[in-house]
Amino acid sequence: AKGSLSCKTVSRQTEPVHFPPASTPHAHSLILGSMPGDASLRAGEYYAHPRNHFWKIMGALLGASPDLPYPERLSRLTGAGIALWDVLQSCERTGSLDSSIIPNSIIPNNFAAFLANHPAVQRIFFNGTAAETTFRRLVLPTLPALPCSLHRLPSTSPANARFTLSRHLDAWKVLCVDTPQHHCSST
Repeated sequence: AKGSLSCKTVSRQTEPVHFPPASTPHAHSLILGSMPGDASLRAGEYYAHPRNHFWKIMGALLGASPDLPYPERLSRLTGAGIALWDVLQSCERTGSLDSSIIPNSIIPNNFAAFLANHPAVQRIFFNGTAAETTFRRLVLPTLPALPCSLHRLPSTSPANARFTLSRHLDAWKVLCVDTPQHHCSST
């Protein structure tokens, strides 16, 4: 995935090209961000910004800590039945903030195809308000009735500075509740 990503400049805006989903067919849970930030696009990795709490949380819950090589982190996530993706396939924005996304530039990912290929998904978790709002506004109306629950979690972005790592971890523990297969570490 690292070599297949690019950004192009459009009228001084960047149009990030999405990452493919990190998933296996047996995924029971899906974590959705809005769109990769600049650090992630440069690294070709989900949640690559060093101050983003995502991988620290996944380390505590699933053993997918940021000190592991990226492919191993993804393997720990997918091995626990968790898929990772973004709501947006593309958009125009300057920088990494969701608030900088130009609304009429948004193109969502193909969730009908994803969910058809991942029929065991029972829960969708949103990493922040922007991911949830965009999904509910642009994706949900296009899907048949979803046989899964939707949960907004606090954004792990460094822009969400009011959340300490401890507070994030407390909120994100819901990821390990009622999982069809218990793969979470005891915390």
